[in-house]
Amino acid sequence: MEDYIKAAKRGNREAEQELLGPGFHSKDRAHRSKKLYTRKLKHKGTDL
Repeated sequence: MEDYIKAAKRGNREAEQELLGPGFHSKDRAHRSKKLYTRKLKHKGTDL
């Protein structure tokens, strides 16, 4: 079972490198958009 998991992970990595090219590719954005909704008071722009 462990060999199957290792082979599957390696196959996924190789497929991803074929699509995106070699090197690191981030999954998340580096900077959040100002338009993204957040509930935190410090991002609402109002002083209470």
